[in-house]
Amino acid sequence: MSSIVRPTPAQITRRLIVLASAVFAVAVGQSQQLMGWGQTPAEFSADSDATLRVAGYAFSIWGVIYLGLLAYAVRQVLRQTGESLLIHRFGWPSVAAFLGIGWWVVAAAFDWEAATVVLIFASLIALLLPLLHNADAIRALGRTERDRWFVVWPLALLAGWLTVAAPLNLLTVLTGDGTLPTVLSPTAWAMLAIAVVALVALGVTFRLRMMAYALPIAWGLLGAFVAEQARNAPLAYVALAAAVAVLVGAVILTFRLRPGVERIER
Repeated sequence: MSSIVRPTPAQITRRLIVLASAVFAVAVGQSQQLMGWGQTPAEFSADSDATLRVAGYAFSIWGVIYLGLLAYAVRQVLRQTGESLLIHRFGWPSVAAFLGIGWWVVAAAFDWEAATVVLIFASLIALLLPLLHNADAIRALGRTERDRWFVVWPLALLAGWLTVAAPLNLLTVLTGDGTLPTVLSPTAWAMLAIAVVALVALGVTFRLRMMAYALPIAWGLLGAFVAEQARNAPLAYVALAAAVAVLVGAVILTFRLRPGVERIER
């Protein structure tokens, strides 16, 4: 899938904007951690986590995600990197997502709750829609193709974590504001959110045939299991069952279903 076609001036400009937005996202996240201005993402989530919580260690996944985003962005400004289909199609969506997660850190740090919900769901949608739209091209990537490892994996890892973080963010805000609908109990809402996240994880993995999206989701669900064991055992074990289902299901979908067979049948 990687192309040797040289990027046009407009495409080079887009690539520089991708790099700038990735640096912005990483710089904001790291400066908040190192300089301690405002709340950390883990502290923001823990502020009103009576409905569903995730263990603080789970947020360490941002280190891996940030490294992946920098690798994705830096590769694009290298002279030898051609303008492939996936680089082209994910360029502007990735800019939107990177700006979204960067500003989300700012919003969480200053407890701008409504803004965090809008930003995190917008960032998720900005990545998830192109991942699904380009699923055929993603499945066609060879195991050693660079776009697999430097485009799809970094962006799918981010999208996977946002798939866990977005509903958690929403539940946190609704719980803190006292606006969680009473049609279900808080535990039932948390279980429903976990079930939806697991189903989305398996559905997207079925389309992509790649572990990258499912791994951070299983990680986040495992973090919910660890955090909820002492407080809400039934919820904890629902999270554990969902984590196992996502991980096992993703392995089966990725390694047992052959993309080539599907392409021949079409």
